[in-house]
Amino acid sequence: MANPDSKSNQSKQNKSQSNKSDRKSNLGLTVTKEENFSEWYTQLIQKAELIEYSPVSGCYILRPRSYFIWEQVRNYLGGLITDDGVQNSYFPLFIPESLLTKEEDHVEGFAAEVAWVETGGHSKLKERLAVRPTSETVMYDSYSKWIRSYKDLPLRLNQWANVVRWEFKHCTPFLRSREFLWQEGHTAFATKKEADEEALKALNWYAQTFKELFAVPTLKGQKSDSEKFAGADYTLSVETFLPDGKAIQGATSHHLGQNFAKAFDIKFKDHHEKDQLVFQNSWGFTTRTIGVCILMHSDDKGLVLPPKVAQTQVVIVPLLFKKGREEVLAATSKLYDELKAAGLRVHLDNREDQSAGFKYNEWELKGVPIRIELGPRDLENKQVMMARRDTGDKLSVPLDNNLTKVIETTLTKIHDNLYEKASDYLSKSIIQCETKDDVLNAIKNKKIALVPWCGSKESEEAFKEETSIKSLNTPLDTKGLPELTSKHNCFLTGESHTNKTPLRWFHFGKSY
Repeated sequence: MANPDSKSNQSKQNKSQSNKSDRKSNLGLTVTKEENFSEWYTQLIQKAELIEYSPVSGCYILRPRSYFIWEQVRNYLGGLITDDGVQNSYFPLFIPESLLTKEEDHVEGFAAEVAWVETGGHSKLKERLAVRPTSETVMYDSYSKWIRSYKDLPLRLNQWANVVRWEFKHCTPFLRSREFLWQEGHTAFATKKEADEEALKALNWYAQTFKELFAVPTLKGQKSDSEKFAGADYTLSVETFLPDGKAIQGATSHHLGQNFAKAFDIKFKDHHEKDQLVFQNSWGFTTRTIGVCILMHSDDKGLVLPPKVAQTQVVIVPLLFKKGREEVLAATSKLYDELKAAGLRVHLDNREDQSAGFKYNEWELKGVPIRIELGPRDLENKQVMMARRDTGDKLSVPLDNNLTKVIETTLTKIHDNLYEKASDYLSKSIIQCETKDDVLNAIKNKKIALVPWCGSKESEEAFKEETSIKSLNTPLDTKGLPELTSKHNCFLTGESHTNKTPLRWFHFGKSY
């Protein structure tokens, strides 16, 4: 249903809007998501006031609208973590080189990304300090001092921090940057069983956060040996698939086995007074996830955000004319107070130097889930016009005591719609393949290939070098997939499935 006040106001503002055409073109996006995905994203994150570029290449400023999203992650995910008994802590940003190099596989995996501090003031340091690329080494040095007995276990700590990985390839705000924010959990257990159970639990926290906050579905699975975390026995991941036909790793949970325990001599006396090495996990969730959310849902008008992470959930736009002006301002101010009192994040845009149309475009660009329009005729009819950002639908809603409930219900519907749409896209993007040619064809058509694979590092590295296609993960839940038998062959090596050379279903695709 069209809003008559909107039409009238729009027509009266045509002349003013034409005089502001340059300003409007600067406000909106000048390319579509389909025609130039990269440029569309670059414009979007700046014009929606999420990112500002800093003087240091690859390091980005999180503006309040995007940092607010991270705060919601800290509140929600942080609650899941602490409710399970994990305690928050903080460890130093600088890590002595002697600690970073204690675990061989770990340091080799991070060597190319470490930023070093060699000078303090005018003095050269006796030992180089790494700017934290991850905290295993600095934390486990302390764990070796704190853990003495089985009574000290489990030790489960988490920290919210920044890390630096000095990458030189394709830095992209949120998705791949030299400095980013994250949560990292580091835990130690007496038994492997306990550690295995927690590694999966952390992965489920991440999948839940993606679903409940970002309205993004994920593929839960285990990474290949080539793609696992440096120094881990195995790595679990949540992956998803973006509209440009590329997969992206959302978060990871690593079972470290006893590799770091051996390197850092983290031992405990068991019930029989015998020395035992601990079993460890580390798991992390980063600001990359904000980019995943943005890329998944946003459109050619701008940002589309799930209501739970939107800094402004509802914007009220009064339609102002000479007649009824004061009454409309009073009604919108009253509505603002009611919605705010109900706990909604609401903004009243009563600027008089911008047209209603300009405001509509601006708030659509910034991703506000619901827009409420109220003019003199709406007031006479005791209604408001409500516009949904996700669908563009507009409908009249009675201006009564039930309006708050209608808005709250609609916000839930918006989240559910975004999740269902993204889930449908993900499920339709997975193609079951049998051969290398099938995989190449699937990837060419911007899909994920699900294939039987032997898991050999050599075959994956050669295939990745040839095609830039790599493994994502092997599904933890194989329900609905054909059982692999001797009739199935590895899509890369041609080896058949046997007890000696078992095949597993694996997701393959182009990935960030």
